[in-house]
Amino acid sequence: MRMYDIINRKKMGQSLTREEIRFMIDGYTKGEIPDYQMSALMMAICFQGMDETETLELALAMRDSGDVLDLSQIDGRKVDKHSTGGVGDKTSLVLTPMIAALGIPVAKMSGRGLGHTGGTIDKLECFPGFSAELAKEQFFQNVNQVKMAIMGQTKELAPADKKLYALRDVTATVDQLSLIASSIMSKKLASGADIIVLDVKTGSGAFMKQEADAFALAEEMVRIGKNAGKKISAVITDMDQPLGNAVGNSLEVKEAILSLNGLGPADLMEVVYALGTELVLAAGKADSQEEAEEMLKQTIKNKTALDKFAEFIEAQGGEKRMVYQPELLPAASIQLPVTNTQAGYAAKIQAEEIGQASLLLGGGRTTKDSSIDLSVGILLNKKRGDFVRPGDTLATIYASSIDQAKEAYGKIVCAYQIQPDMPEKIPMIKGVVRPQAIHGGKAP
Repeated sequence: MRMYDIINRKKMGQSLTREEIRFMIDGYTKGEIPDYQMSALMMAICFQGMDETETLELALAMRDSGDVLDLSQIDGRKVDKHSTGGVGDKTSLVLTPMIAALGIPVAKMSGRGLGHTGGTIDKLECFPGFSAELAKEQFFQNVNQVKMAIMGQTKELAPADKKLYALRDVTATVDQLSLIASSIMSKKLASGADIIVLDVKTGSGAFMKQEADAFALAEEMVRIGKNAGKKISAVITDMDQPLGNAVGNSLEVKEAILSLNGLGPADLMEVVYALGTELVLAAGKADSQEEAEEMLKQTIKNKTALDKFAEFIEAQGGEKRMVYQPELLPAASIQLPVTNTQAGYAAKIQAEEIGQASLLLGGGRTTKDSSIDLSVGILLNKKRGDFVRPGDTLATIYASSIDQAKEAYGKIVCAYQIQPDMPEKIPMIKGVVRPQAIHGGKAP
């Protein structure tokens, strides 16, 4: 078998076999196939697409390039949730303890953030002593006892995907649906959960800016999960403005704790309940969406989700008292209000601009080796649809440096679009993609 022939077949629009896909993934991971040949194949895929079988085989080949977590030592049907990323997305911090409080085991692998804010693990490290560096045996034990654990992704998890994504990133071959979907799903499949719910974001602060593209990606990923034997669904959610009010690691943790106390922002909780409902139904804990949502709401009302979050933090070495005393979490030394200059309604809040402002403050990473300031961020005092007067505070900047705060100020002002009329309401939940509603085909 030769890589030259594989490239030529795909260039001519032919479907690659399982053996050919395994050959090229194994060879590239081991360094036996050079970058220039893999780049040529990636470009051929961008032009010719991949069919349903090819896409599945690519995801499985990348999954099998490293460790595949065997969760059979954990009792029950294990669930996991994945987000395609957004600004202010602290959904996992709220959702996972709610699910665990219902007795559904959450076995989650998460990464660190690269971009405007930290990832889930960075946010959890706001609790002194918290560690996601768990041995597999400890991970299994924590899920069995606490019903939830979050472990850092290891280097051995889908190494082919890491190497291939780095190549695609510099060869303009990122934006092809089969390649995107197989990349994401290779890691989810390697994580071993039985049930997966995907939060696919769309809007100015999302990877998929257009709603149609988000639905297409969701269908492709759900198709892979179904064909790999997983119970899976995807919820398409709005990311045209930041989710919730807080952007920045410690601020987002505090907002998650507020949410677990029943004081969460409406948009954040709408997304949490939509995702949670899918997980509860898939786990067989409820017979209807209404019953599933009511069960989730009860975990907030009776504080079992809050207590579960504290139990989880303590089990992974963190100071659980901060769950009940969030004022002890990292806090920035400087607070600078961003004031409004005209009367009207907040019609748009460009999520990407807010994310860039957070990055300027030091709340995110520009490279994998960058350090993060966990205390900084932005609190949005006004959201889309709110009426604002001259002099009102649109947002509050939390910074460690006045120069950084002033630099972020301009970004935030530009992010807000004020208009005289009330803007049309944009739904948070665009739709849900389930396996029974999709059909086969070739991804463009």
